[in-house]
Amino acid sequence: MRLITDWHIHSGYSRACSKELTLPNIAKACERKGINIIAAPDWTHPAVFSDIEELLVEDRPGMYRLKDGSSKTWFMLSTEVAQIYKIGDRCRRIHNNIMAPSIEVVRKINAELDRREFNLKSDGRPILGIDSEELYKIVKDIDERVIMIPAHAWTPWYAIFGSKSGFDSIEECFGEMSQYIYAVETGLSSDPSMNWHLSGLDKVVLVSSSDAHSLPKLGREANVFDIEEPSYDEFVRIMKEQDKEKFLYTIEFYPEEGMYHADGCRNCEFSCEPEQTRKLDGKCPTCKKSMTIGVLNRVIEIADRKSDSLPTDRIPYKSIVPLDVIMAEVNEVKTLSSKKVQEMYQKATDELGTEFDILLDTPIAEIKKFDERLAEAIERMRTGNIHIKPGYDGVYGEVSIWSDKERPKGPAQKVLL
Repeated sequence: MRLITDWHIHSGYSRACSKELTLPNIAKACERKGINIIAAPDWTHPAVFSDIEELLVEDRPGMYRLKDGSSKTWFMLSTEVAQIYKIGDRCRRIHNNIMAPSIEVVRKINAELDRREFNLKSDGRPILGIDSEELYKIVKDIDERVIMIPAHAWTPWYAIFGSKSGFDSIEECFGEMSQYIYAVETGLSSDPSMNWHLSGLDKVVLVSSSDAHSLPKLGREANVFDIEEPSYDEFVRIMKEQDKEKFLYTIEFYPEEGMYHADGCRNCEFSCEPEQTRKLDGKCPTCKKSMTIGVLNRVIEIADRKSDSLPTDRIPYKSIVPLDVIMAEVNEVKTLSSKKVQEMYQKATDELGTEFDILLDTPIAEIKKFDERLAEAIERMRTGNIHIKPGYDGVYGEVSIWSDKERPKGPAQKVLL
């Protein structure tokens, strides 16, 4: 049974996140997206944890569904925390995901964090003044099945390998707890092949999640498994053992789509590739201030493999462009929330299948019956025949399915199913 998981999202209690991110809304959106298993997020926040206790019931070991039976979507207890701490003279800013096997274990973790006087009410993604190794020891002492996964590993400001405050290896960050790091989340601005340049990541699996701050962003990255009897322990086992028969592939942004792929200065609207950054001594040519060094540059900095010697036995991946982004270009509109895009998205997912069905599986001939131009766009996306202006310094990349010369002229012909 194919199962698609997204283990890192947020609730309306996290800063800069939509208030629409409630458990019932998330479950409903997942059904249209094609996500089978989603994070029950932000469970360190008292209000969110109260909702989890009230609304969810365990359906399989470590997997929950809405008590009212309104959705088949499973939830797993996975939350992100921010950590700011010093090691030596350097300040570290790290984000980690914590996955727990049960509501009871979450209750104990929250109680321990509260006992240590961390402010869990301030944000769905709380800031903990504790290093990653110590935090892992704390949650492992509560229940040995708890695992931690470094979140969006290469993001410059808050990540294990971030250029601004990260480390050069898992061991530097987690110390003796490194042996329990089974997975690393690649983040939107890198894909697995970029991570394969670092041999230190051979001992972990690479996972992908959306880090969604709104319902439409759910599943923009995800993981695909083949499991008949899913459970929390089974997913942990698959990651720990790198079971390639059960872990089929990850679903990825094209890394250039991410907001930190290239180097640059958002204020001056300037971006560049690593080679030019070196020539500029890391300074923006306009304001002369230090640029934000992006993921591509950081990967190159600590990589110990060349592109011609990458491993060939890793879990594969498929790159996508979100369906609403494709539909915006098909309809020649700039806003994803436009009426044209929303109507087309609703109708397509009613008639052709879920978003992931359409992006990954639905035959192009079937999509062509629905909309010829959409079919051509999906085919170009599947083959990587697209154009992307890379993102930088917090600015998302600009995706184009067609160049100006390639763009179809006139309205596409539609045949209603």
